[in-house]
Amino acid sequence: MRRRSLMIAVPAGLVTLAGCGEDKADSSKATDGASPSAPDASAAPSPKIVDGPLPAITAGTKFDEKPTVAKGSGDPSKDLAVKTVIAGGGRTVAEGDYVQANYLGQIWDTAKVFDNSYDRKTPLVIQLAQGSIIDGWRYALTGKKTGSRVQFSVPPTWGYGEQGQSQAGIKGTDTLVFVVDLQATFNAKSSAKGTEVAQDNVDLPKVGTNTDGKAPSVEVPKTDPPGKLVANYILEGDGATVGAEDSVLVQYKGVQWDNGKEFDSTYSRKALTSFSLQQVVKGWSQGLTGKKVGSRVLIVIPPDLGYGDNPPEGSGIAKGATLVFTVDILAKM
Repeated sequence: MRRRSLMIAVPAGLVTLAGCGEDKADSSKATDGASPSAPDASAAPSPKIVDGPLPAITAGTKFDEKPTVAKGSGDPSKDLAVKTVIAGGGRTVAEGDYVQANYLGQIWDTAKVFDNSYDRKTPLVIQLAQGSIIDGWRYALTGKKTGSRVQFSVPPTWGYGEQGQSQAGIKGTDTLVFVVDLQATFNAKSSAKGTEVAQDNVDLPKVGTNTDGKAPSVEVPKTDPPGKLVANYILEGDGATVGAEDSVLVQYKGVQWDNGKEFDSTYSRKALTSFSLQQVVKGWSQGLTGKKVGSRVLIVIPPDLGYGDNPPEGSGIAKGATLVFTVDILAKM
């Protein structure tokens, strides 16, 4: 079963606006399958969290191993039942964080698996925020630590509600059972953690290598900008390679070459940004394709691969501007 596109809001940053008169990609296309993405409305009161009952995990009992979960026995709890099956020792997950996790979801009464990420060999990356994911995930995972396996049951109230999720065969009366292996968590203080790469070209901007979650410095040389795209590692990570059709979770900062003035930054907004590489200006999509997760990348975008003579209104970007970005690739989505 293919993963449906997740309900993550269009980011506020300028880079997602197509340049040179192109249209933005339609992010609504890949909507088949099932996932923990939020239903249309999510206004339930906070649940009571209890210890059980929860069905047994009968196979795949190690962290990040695909689990087999027994059919639910008897009636499920009307509350949110949550159990930490494996206690990790990593960072604590907070509401509003993005989490990277493998998961399996099935229906209590039938043990029918309606979705799992293990078979896709691609973990889910999603924000634990109202409107992004079902409430059961938000409440069950907040406060847990990375490296943990968490099992929980979600009644309809904190799942897909009375409407269910017909694409996945979930009825409005179904209680759902999830097993989630929390791999990582990201927030506005996250940084790339790769290995430093020498910045030898004095004709290119020099980017700071701090990994404390603060915006890195960008020093633009007093030379003419390059006429072609530049996409160089500042910190080289060891994660998965980003493909041209992938979506990514990033921190970034953008300045103009001519004056070094910042015009956009996730650091200033104190909020990470996620987007498809099919939704961004060509300089971003070409510059990040082939780069590895966990990296910081310097991207210098000439006008023809950026906004040309049509910069976004109110952006402060001059016509024909060469743009300089430092981008931390935190995760592939």
